[in-house]
Order: sequence, then C-alpha cells, then structure tokens
Amino acid sequence: MRTTELVDGFRQSTPYVNAHRGKTFVVMLGGEAIDQSGCRSIINDVALLTSLGIKIVLVFGARPQFNVALEQVGITSQFHNEIRVTDNATFEVIKKVAGAMQFDITARLSTSLSSTPMSGSFLNVVSGNFVIAQPLGVDEGVDYHHSGRVRRVDVAGIRHQLDNNGIVLLGPIAASVTGESFNLTAEEIATQVALKLRADKMLGFCQEAGILDENGEAIAELMPNEAEQLLASYRNQPDACLSATVFLQAAIDACRGGVHRCHLVSYKEDGALLQELFSLDGIGTQIAPQSSEQLRSASISDITGIINLIRPLEQQGYLVRRSREQLEIEIEQFTVIERDGLIIACAALYPFADEQVGEFASLAVHPQYRDADRGSFLLRFIINKAKRAGYSHLFALTTRSIHWFLEQSFELVTVDELPEKKKALYNYERRSKVLRLDLTKLSNNR
Repeated sequence: MRTTELVDGFRQSTPYVNAHRGKTFVVMLGGEAIDQSGCRSIINDVALLTSLGIKIVLVFGARPQFNVALEQVGITSQFHNEIRVTDNATFEVIKKVAGAMQFDITARLSTSLSSTPMSGSFLNVVSGNFVIAQPLGVDEGVDYHHSGRVRRVDVAGIRHQLDNNGIVLLGPIAASVTGESFNLTAEEIATQVALKLRADKMLGFCQEAGILDENGEAIAELMPNEAEQLLASYRNQPDACLSATVFLQAAIDACRGGVHRCHLVSYKEDGALLQELFSLDGIGTQIAPQSSEQLRSASISDITGIINLIRPLEQQGYLVRRSREQLEIEIEQFTVIERDGLIIACAALYPFADEQVGEFASLAVHPQYRDADRGSFLLRFIINKAKRAGYSHLFALTTRSIHWFLEQSFELVTVDELPEKKKALYNYERRSKVLRLDLTKLSNNR
C-alpha cells in the first residue's frame, strides 16, 4: 500500500472510529462463515473492533456443522416448519459440536501473538447463561423436544461485561429455568439480544457482498419494507443463500424493534466488516428504519462540514470564498445532506425578497458522492423552497458549471438582470456567468 493510500484510509475512517466508540454491536457469525478459511480474519477483525472501544456481543451459529456431525453418526434430522426437531440423540451430538466451537472461537479471540492484529492485547471473552430459553413445545402434533426459543435476556449481566471491556460470546445452546438446555437459532438470539440491549448495530455475514440486485451488484441500503419484499421473493428461490435470508428476516425484526442499523457483508471478502463500518460507502447492504442520508436545514454545528466541502471548490475557482464568520452569519440559508454524521453535500438559497427572487449558491458535493445526482436533488429542494417563499425567479452565478445549469433549465442572462443589491456586488474581474430559472413556468412537483 502506498503511503498516501494509508494516510487517506486513516483520515477517512477517523470520523467512523469516533462515531462508533462506546456503541454496542451484535455480530452474528453463522456456521457458513465459520466454515470458511477467512473466518480467522473475521474473528481478528471482531477483536479489533473491541480495541477501538466498541462493545461487542458475538453470536455464533452452527447449522452446517450440526448437519455434518449428525450425518457422520447416521442421524437424519427431521424438520417442521423449517425448524429442526431436536430429539435426545440429535441434541447429544449438537451439544458436543456447539461446545467445541465455543472453545475454538474463544481461543481465537484470545490470540495476542506478535504476528496477529491483536499483538500485545488481552481480551476478556465471557460466555454464560445470559440467554434463558424455553421449549417450542408441540406444534400441529409435532413435538420439538429440545428445540427452543428465547425467553429472557440478562441485559444487566451482558452490559456489566461489556462495560468492563469484555466480549460476550453466545452460542446456539441456552439453558432454561428448569435446568434443561435447548437448541436455538443464532439469528433469534442475535435479534433478541440486539433488541433488549438496544444495540446500535447488528451485523451478519453471507456468501455474497450483501443483498444483490438483478445485475449482481450489492444493494447499498434497504428499508424494512423493501427487505421484506425481497425476502418473499427469495423464499421462492431454492438456490437462495440461506445465511442471507435468515439475516434479512432478523434485520427486519431488529430494525422495526428499534435497532438503528443492520449490516450484511460477505464472509469471502477479506476485511469486509471493517470496510463496511469505516468507509464512506461501505461494501455490503445496510438495512435501516430510515435512510442513512438526511436532507435538512443546516445549523452552526455543520459549519466545519460545510467548509470541508466548499474550500476545495473555492481554491479551484468554482465558488466564491466565504469566511467562517460569514458562513456562521448565513448558516440559515444553507441546506445539507448528512450521511452517518458526515456532511456530504450542501447548497444555499439567498433571499432577495424585495424583488421576489432568490440566489442558488454554494452547491458542493463530496467527491465520492457525485455519481448519484445529489446536486440535482438539492437544486430541486431549493426550487421548491423558493416557490414556497413566493419567488418568481432563481438565479445563479458560475464560472465553471455553465452547462450543468443549462441542463437544469436555467437560461443565460446579463448582469443587468440581477437584483439591484446583487448587481452592486458583482465582481467584474471574476466575470461569472449569470443564469436564471423562471419558477413560474415549473410544475409544482419538479
């Protein structure tokens, strides 16, 4: 890696390191992911998150491992409504497999050799009866035996361990108040723990780079309703990735229950978890109750973010320089697009109420977000805002973006067409082109 790439990576990730510190993440590591050679790196990355001050509950599944072990001893699992019927013989095998996996994962999280990312560190990995189970019982005449569901989560106990910098490790076997044990699904445990802890994020892994669209590209973001529609279509596809479908259902339930974000990444992509959490665009699919991008009026706290956007454009001659003091005075004129705490776009509407016109100014979009037409989105918002204010025209001054404005239905006009106050401030050395948009000719839904 070149030095500049390393430095850029650190600088880009820093806001996310600060944003995630002290937050609670529930990580669901399915058996399919554990079977992969890259699982060691995933567990190292989970440990790395803890070193960055993130509180981690790691929930592991073992569905494929159970299937292999049962097949080896000649036991054929019975399923009812897609749930494994865990009879006594099946449960004896399952407990051995789950126990061995728990020790293996604990050992991996305990690694602190100089050749590993966690060199010199020591993580306290805690497992226990944090989840209390109850039996599924009998359904349609079918006895589930030792198959169960979550009855209660020891929130205080988990938080105590997290507050003491421990990683809480939970497997698919949980005890009950009667002294019995039951086989639960990792997705239910992860969802219920995330909900009860009011976790900030739930993260999972699948074979692909998240949920893919018809072109095989990862869908960056889904709302719960959209995810539900996709899930319904997956259920009719026999080759649908099981780890993706079970996480999708868990994410829908978690988001609707109050978890802010759920992320699905590939267990085959090295470092996918870190790229998803610490880069601007991520690398997988995010399921969220509302869009991670919010269009809103700017406030004083956004000044630094706005300056970071417009300063490069001012230096390149695209925008007229505005001092920080001037921006603080004019902040009420600005609208911003915020994504996960970062200001990625801004624009301003300056009023000239006496002449019932407004100026569209200071449009800036972060370089990594210029391919999604956010500039046009902001312009449409400003247009509607100007129309609500009763303005008849919107004008803009530019030296470099003339064609963009022409594409947005602006027309070139002379300096004499500017409002009198703006005309008095016109810089004849800069010689900006003046463009004007007639708002009276635009439809209300533009």
